[in-house]
Amino acid sequence: MLRSRLSEALKDSLRARTERVTGTVRLMLAALKDRDIAARPKGIAAIPDDEILQLFNSMIKQRRESIVLYQQGNRPELAKQEQDEIEIIQSFMPEQMDDAEVAAAVKAAIEKAGAATVKDTGKVMAILKEQYAGRMDFSRVSGVVKQSLG
Repeated sequence: MLRSRLSEALKDSLRARTERVTGTVRLMLAALKDRDIAARPKGIAAIPDDEILQLFNSMIKQRRESIVLYQQGNRPELAKQEQDEIEIIQSFMPEQMDDAEVAAAVKAAIEKAGAATVKDTGKVMAILKEQYAGRMDFSRVSGVVKQSLG
């Protein structure tokens, strides 16, 4: 489903001549194709939607890191470009969970994993990634998990 949405978005952006959307969607499709090619030796023809969402999350994370560097380097125009790309990528993802939903999901995952200490963070994160791929920012959630276990 995500693949068809990406293809349609590319066609629409080409018709509308929106360069930023066209470029970003092409980057997303290229990254997706790279992942598909990497998965072929494992016998997987095309990666599933949950892995696509994880790919999109990593693309967003990379852009957030770039924004910080661009701001430090006094390059606001490049930071704005990265922010625009983040918004385009997020438009293909399911709605993100708010803080209360994240806290409830973390609590449930801790109970399911039987986690008691910070050493169990990996187990909890694995459960969360399995159940909520694309719906939460796992770099932020890991802090919530550690705080809950610590």
